[in-house]
Amino acid sequence: MAKARPSVQKRNKETKVHEKKLAKAVRKANRDAERGDRPDVDDGVDPDLIGLTPGPQVIPWHDEDDGQ
Repeated sequence: MAKARPSVQKRNKETKVHEKKLAKAVRKANRDAERGDRPDVDDGVDPDLIGLTPGPQVIPWHDEDDGQ
């Protein structure tokens, strides 16, 4: 059985690299599009902390009828 020529192997490898680059570019474009859909937030403001107030927070699982 004859081995494949190096030029054919190289061409196949370059094709795979090119396809991987294209897939990566598509993923990046999707991320950029999603990033554009986010609401604007002021600089220096952590979006995870919006709506929280300093101090003790309400305990959601605490029953007021426990008598404690």
